Amino acid sequence: MYNYTDFDAAFVQERNAQFRAQVERRIDGSLTEDEFKPLRLMNGLYLQLHAYMLRVAIPYGTINSRQMQQLAYIADRWDKGYGHFTTRQNIQYNWPELRDVPDMLDALAEVQMHAIQTSGNTIRNVTADHFAGASADEIADPRPVAELIRQWSTDHPEFQFLPRKFKVAVTGSPNDRAVTKAHDIGLRMVTREGQAGFEVIVGGGLGRTPMIGKVLKDFLPQEDLLPYLEAIVSVYNLLGRRDNKYKARIKITVHEHGLDDIRARVEERFALIRPKFTGVDQQMLAAIEADFAAPQFKQKSLATFEAAYTNDPVFRAWVDTNVSEHRAPGYAIASISLKAHGQTPGDASADQMRAMAEIARVYAHDELRISHEQNVILPHVHKSDLPAIHAALKASDLATANIGLISDIIACPGMDYCALATARSIPIAQEIATHFDALKLEHDVGPLKIKISGCINACGHHHVGHIGILGLDRAGVENYQITLGGDGTEDATIGERAGPGFSADEIIPAIERLVLAYLDLRHTPAETFLQTYRRLGLSPFKEALYPQDRADAA
Repeated sequence: MYNYTDFDAAFVQERNAQFRAQVERRIDGSLTEDEFKPLRLMNGLYLQLHAYMLRVAIPYGTINSRQMQQLAYIADRWDKGYGHFTTRQNIQYNWPELRDVPDMLDALAEVQMHAIQTSGNTIRNVTADHFAGASADEIADPRPVAELIRQWSTDHPEFQFLPRKFKVAVTGSPNDRAVTKAHDIGLRMVTREGQAGFEVIVGGGLGRTPMIGKVLKDFLPQEDLLPYLEAIVSVYNLLGRRDNKYKARIKITVHEHGLDDIRARVEERFALIRPKFTGVDQQMLAAIEADFAAPQFKQKSLATFEAAYTNDPVFRAWVDTNVSEHRAPGYAIASISLKAHGQTPGDASADQMRAMAEIARVYAHDELRISHEQNVILPHVHKSDLPAIHAALKASDLATANIGLISDIIACPGMDYCALATARSIPIAQEIATHFDALKLEHDVGPLKIKISGCINACGHHHVGHIGILGLDRAGVENYQITLGGDGTEDATIGERAGPGFSADEIIPAIERLVLAYLDLRHTPAETFLQTYRRLGLSPFKEALYPQDRADAA
């Protein structure tokens, strides 16, 4: 993983010192909240429903044990003993006191972490495939490129006050685990005649106007990446609307001007910019790549693993559900669910963070990943260590075998924390998980992605859920709309609204009707919910959602 240079350390230290002085001025009244707002947003500090919230960057989701230990310390020392992992591979602290935030930032800097550009109208934390560098289906590890983009975009003088926030995602696999098509810019590694490059996708995004990104360039050589990105963001910075924040994202710019016009403008700008890039960026990339060298993989007997897999059904269920194929022989990728039934999706206590840190240090080459699905990944584990890892996870209530299943729900904080939310998300996610756990249907149902947002901003990615749930306010009453058939993979699709919404009391029975209908409609147990939906369309699921007593409303 990337290690700070002397420049990086000095840069973060100076930014923290500046913000400490700004916080002092806010506390003594020299700055009003309106004057303080743009300064705090540049440093990842929000004012939420009940308190300030600090959002900490975990670039491309990569973290080591010492950093995870420090996140636990910060949770205990300055928050309420837990943190919330987000859909942008960040961690949020929901209860800091303003006077403590500078100390929190200094504690982060001690382990080469920061909160810069996790908010504001700038290029946000660059995200990546959480299996990067480990997955068997990968063309190449995309994280060195993600780090190069992070360095290029941090405090870029032209892009600190964009029309709206700007998000970039990178994947090195043809199987898209980074939701690249729902980003302002999505980058998918491809090869052409042996040359490495990228498919460049632009104009994706969710929120009140969900759109799937469009291919701006089907093959961009790697050495052209930064100047081409600079051309895209420059064009957006000039064209993007500043008169209406709801129409300010690049997806609207692409929609209003048309893809061909945007492509022509980008190519014109790129032709001007490209000669100014003399190869220094590629030299930087080569140096960065050295930090992402693969660990020294071990060669060990698999007898311990095979015996545990054969004799322990609980362990076997966990492996079958939470463990994925690794590119190195004898190795696996283990996903740690932060979705124990009835718990808040994405939350981890300080004790759990410490447990995960120790497991990574002892068994996983000192590396963890945060996924956009709000789980934690051990990317490099030898199969012989999986029984010991599973036992350690069980001791910390982290061994739930539900990755990709109905209780592995993405949920935003909703009205429990967020000032923008119009409905609760967390209680709905908890009730769905406990309900289907009680029915013992979860493994029979199989892969099913439920995503919940507490407002139209769609931080819970509900538009690309197989079942999406959007919480809204209807005359002071929480109302939950359902969308069906969404997909965040390489075949990305926006879900289709099923019909009128449901009250908080009605939403769980409605989801149960959907799931039972799917079990009746699927051809075989191997046919997933999404496959069944694509085969049959909305109609039979709508009939299940709205029985006869709701027919008139539907």
